[in-house]
Amino acid sequence: MSKRVSVKRMLSRRGVRFGRAALAVAALGVSVLMTAPASAAPAPPARELAQKTCGTLASRVDEVSGRGPLFLRSYDNSYAPGPTSEPALSNAAFTYDNALAIMALTACGQRDKALRIGEALLDAASLDRAGWKGRLRNTYRAGAQKQRPIPPNGWWDAVGNHWGEDPYQVGTATGNVAWAGLALLTLADATGETRFRDGAAELARWVVEHTRDPRGPGGFNGGLQGFDDAPQPLTWKSTEHNTDLVALFGWLGGDFAGPGKEARDFLDRMWTAGGDHFPIGTAPDGVTVSTSTSGLDAQLWPLLLPKAPEAWRAALSYAERAHGADGGFDFNDDRDGMWVEGTAQAALAYRAVGRRGDADRLFGELLKEISPGGYLYATRPQVLSTGLAIGPDSKNDDFLYYRRPHLGATAWAALAAVGWNPFTGKSVP
Repeated sequence: MSKRVSVKRMLSRRGVRFGRAALAVAALGVSVLMTAPASAAPAPPARELAQKTCGTLASRVDEVSGRGPLFLRSYDNSYAPGPTSEPALSNAAFTYDNALAIMALTACGQRDKALRIGEALLDAASLDRAGWKGRLRNTYRAGAQKQRPIPPNGWWDAVGNHWGEDPYQVGTATGNVAWAGLALLTLADATGETRFRDGAAELARWVVEHTRDPRGPGGFNGGLQGFDDAPQPLTWKSTEHNTDLVALFGWLGGDFAGPGKEARDFLDRMWTAGGDHFPIGTAPDGVTVSTSTSGLDAQLWPLLLPKAPEAWRAALSYAERAHGADGGFDFNDDRDGMWVEGTAQAALAYRAVGRRGDADRLFGELLKEISPGGYLYATRPQVLSTGLAIGPDSKNDDFLYYRRPHLGATAWAALAAVGWNPFTGKSVP
């Protein structure tokens, strides 16, 4: 019997690790060797970080036996490759993290390994356990994917003697769907196979049909949360989610030009409201601009969009002032520590705007955060606040990050080090 469990722990929001062979990193245009002679000069920080993160991601795919579809576990324990002791996370493969892994592996020249994750993502999008078409859950079970429909994550609670699931993990965040679509488009470009583009279009249609909201600044809301018999709509709107959708709809083009304009109009209205930065989005009424906290990704990701206005670069200066912390960047503006994933995002944003020296400085910081198992830690401090809630039933700002080795942080570090823009599927200078 399945029991509904609300997990008040760190759950990867988007939705809330290693071989030693030589890798061809396409965007760098060089052969990356996993080892070097003792007399060799130290590698530049970007090259060293690319070597380590690309090698880690490739090896994690190879650890899953066979050649078939798979999802990668999102979190390791702190001491070696292997699951964390937290039951809700021990076998959790967050959709967002795995979409990032597809992009990073492609950027690292490991297309065949990216395809194994992509096949699982495409299967999950094609057939949902509740009969939805084009809907993805925030989290699936890690490992080889042999069951159809592919099941969302769950775990056996030995104390309660029941099967547990979490309302966030079985829900669907709009941003996660967008990132999955971008990952499938990355594979479509890499392989020339139209089925991946068709899968991305199916995901985009689900978003348009189920999250479009013309109220206030327009755009698209947060998605759905909760169990299949009573899913709750997430009526707030996120600057980050709408940024993701500008990229997805723009890449697809055609019938998605209209929705793309709606998402872009939302960004323009947020920019006007913020002046020199992007507010995090709206309150649950879908209309009122939220000023309760600041989000780092809301400042950085718009800069990666094709034809991003140069005026938006002021958001990077704002991020330095409001989010700079401990050698890198914090998730929000309380500056209580370094968020590793966000610091990697900032490194890529610096590269995108031509500030390579600042990017190299951050690469040096990221190299300090590699765990014994190869994944980068999610945070530098033991606990990091975000100012956000996990879900609509939360009584406080209970969405926290913990210092756990994290697939998403590792994939973002690879993208930044290689210089790959996930919103375009192309390299940056």
